[in-house]
Amino acid sequence: MSRPDPAPADTLRTAPGCTTQDCLHCSVRHLAVCSALSPEEVQALEAVTVSQQVAMGATLARAGEPRQHVYTLTQGALRLVRTLSDGRRQINGFVLPGDYLGLSSSDHHRHDVEAIADSRVCRVSLAHMRDLRSRYPHLERKLLQRACQALDEAQDAALSLARLQPTEKVADFLLRLAAREARLGGDPLRVTLPMGRGDIADHLGLTMETVSRTFTRLRQQALIALPHLNVVELLDEPALQTLATG
Repeated sequence: MSRPDPAPADTLRTAPGCTTQDCLHCSVRHLAVCSALSPEEVQALEAVTVSQQVAMGATLARAGEPRQHVYTLTQGALRLVRTLSDGRRQINGFVLPGDYLGLSSSDHHRHDVEAIADSRVCRVSLAHMRDLRSRYPHLERKLLQRACQALDEAQDAALSLARLQPTEKVADFLLRLAAREARLGGDPLRVTLPMGRGDIADHLGLTMETVSRTFTRLRQQALIALPHLNVVELLDEPALQTLATG
């Protein structure tokens, strides 16, 4: 769902133009805000959309830069990073396929947006998105729904961060990813972790060593299995739910 566009940096590459068929059959379309549009309306979106590759380790946007575009992630994973005054890093969240990046009233980016895997985004300028929202009220409603969902998730995340037990935080984190996997149509009991243990630690307010020990403890308690470093199988979801709710 794109048109050609010059690459802004070596690690940020645009792709050849896609067709309406590609957009309509996108594997994350049912999760993206463009699902509010009819097949005919999708053509108007495609006319102003650029498909952009973001290599792992590249920065899509930096905190403080003027916001010029909104993005929908179609492949890969991104992290939203803030650097505190003392140099510590706080990961405010992760952007996964189907997520919309642009729900902000600020004129500037509030986070560094970094790729933690080879990724692809659909990019639309703010001006074009404002035009689409005025032309298609149902798209505006979808964005409002997404904003409310993001607010709920932020409140849940704040509650998780306030918990004292690392096991509760990690269990809650895994369950949120599992619910996301289910919405994608995947196995809700098998979670892929595109982020490393250090990223999880910086997101949950823990140390990497604590996160690693917590994963080991959950495995020893037969609540999860770790067949690979970046894959977690939920063996006892009810017990994890109980743990996550304190």
